[in-house]
Formats: sequence, structure tokens, C-alpha cells
Amino acid sequence: MRLRLPEERPTEPPTGYKIAHPVLSQDGTRAGFTGVSLGGALPYGVLADASCVYGLRHRSPHRRCDCGFHCVHDRAAAEALLCTAEHRAAVLLEVSVLGRYIRFERGFRYARQRVRTATVGPCACGTVAAGLADAGWGRPGWRALAPSCAGCVRGRTSVSLAAFARLAGDGLRVIAGVQGARQVAGLTATDDLGVPELAAEAALLQARLDWFQTQLARLREPGRGGGPEG
Repeated sequence: MRLRLPEERPTEPPTGYKIAHPVLSQDGTRAGFTGVSLGGALPYGVLADASCVYGLRHRSPHRRCDCGFHCVHDRAAAEALLCTAEHRAAVLLEVSVLGRYIRFERGFRYARQRVRTATVGPCACGTVAAGLADAGWGRPGWRALAPSCAGCVRGRTSVSLAAFARLAGDGLRVIAGVQGARQVAGLTATDDLGVPELAAEAALLQARLDWFQTQLARLREPGRGGGPEG
């Protein structure tokens, strides 16, 4: 006799939590995420369907395979993963588990998901993040991003949190987490899009302008090719 797991028919999609790295397309027109373990080479959007990372033609999640999206039930368990060195620049995602899923003790493996909220941690300097900047690595066609304050952006490719949410689309909310971060006037976190996000975007633009002005001033110094020497 073959035992079968009980079927669930929830009235609304279950909620789960996971971590991922935010990514920006090479042309800067799309935003998404890439996983931190299995399937990390395949960036996904806010609303996405899973496929078998081994190239098998079965539907995900398959009982005899470990393909499919993964998440945990408990937010604290997902946050704990952000403590490891390799995951410090990742963001915390709150997702809706859609389609077929397999429930485990600690989480789900499932066929489809919608990312509802992305919580961005502090900049590497400890300040609350104003945006996401080039992390120095990526996937083919995609740049990985990391939390950054306005002062640390410099000349790197970057987007504000509000701009990332717009590029990702599908109702994604991106917020700056304050746990473990230093507060800076004008860059405090909020759940609502509005003045704080605009202020953060302006701070990013100002930081870039300051960096370009510094580089321009250096080029104009004698002996740096900025003008004729006597």
C-alpha cells in the first residue's frame, strides 16, 4: 500500500520567507532576484514559475527531485541566514506560495511565487541603506546589487529602493531595514512610498554628483592632463 501525504486546500496563499540577492539587468530596465543556493544561476522576477534546475522535464516541485522554489515558515529563521558572511549583502523576501507545494517541517518547496516585500539591510558601513549599488559580481546579463548608503555609492551603478521596486513591478514593496544599522537624518526607513524614498533617491544623485565633481577637479589639476603645462 502506497502512503500519500494529505492534500491541503488553503483559502489564501501561504506566506513564506527567504533570502536572495537583488539584481539589475545589464541595460538597467529590469530588476529581480537570484537565489543563494540551488538555482542561484537563474534570476527570477517578482512573479515567477519554478523549473527543474537539472533540466528534467517534470513539473516542479517533484517528489523525487529537489527542484522548485524554497522558503521557510518563520521570518526569524530566514533572518538568521543573513548573519553568515556570504549572505550579508542579501535581502529578506516575504513571498506568497502559489501553485503546487510540498510542506516540510521548516518550510515549503513550491511551483510558483510572488515576492511581496523585500527588506534591505544596512550598508556595509553600518548606515541605513538609501539604495542598491553594484556589488562587484553578477550573472550573465545581470548585475548583483548590495545595500548602500548615499555616501558609499560613489561612481557605482546604483538605484534607489523606490526605483528598484518600479523596475521589478508587480506591486513589489522595497523597504530599508533598521535592525543593526546606524540612523542617519533624512534616511530613516518607512513602509510607505513617499517623501523618504524621494529623499533617499535625491541623496544618491547628490552623492554621484559629488563624486563626479571630485574626479573633474582632479583632472583639472596641473600634471593630470587637464590642461597645458608651463
